[in-house]
Amino acid sequence: MKKILVVHGPNLNLLGSREPSIYGAASLDEINGILQTFACQRGVELSFFQSNHEGDIVDMIGKSVKDGFSSIVINPAAYTHTSVAIRDAISAIKVPTVEVHLSNIYKREEFRHHSLIAPVCAGQISGFGVQSYVLGLTAAIDLSEQ
Repeated sequence: MKKILVVHGPNLNLLGSREPSIYGAASLDEINGILQTFACQRGVELSFFQSNHEGDIVDMIGKSVKDGFSSIVINPAAYTHTSVAIRDAISAIKVPTVEVHLSNIYKREEFRHHSLIAPVCAGQISGFGVQSYVLGLTAAIDLSEQ
């Protein structure tokens, strides 16, 4: 069975109550539940990880190969625009990674228009709310089968 790691970055633990006009009303647990149901239908095992700490995210990405993950879905949240460390971790492991965002980062503040993470990912999906995660997981499953 294929194993996919889903990484949620800082403040995503506040989903459901944090700026629902931007991020939607779904909580992180609800998003994970939707992804888990989808993964079960596709015969894929998911592991979820959320942290507000950059180093913890880097550590999790770094051990993803040893832990047997065939691909990664990541919402780096604010670290999208600032984290060379997360970028380097993704680049170092060579595990196909899909970057996702609930909101369309290109319709928001100018500083959010640039992702340090996207260039080392297979692709980026943003702006579709919870569906961004489902689309990202679909891509990650397809990438893990190549």
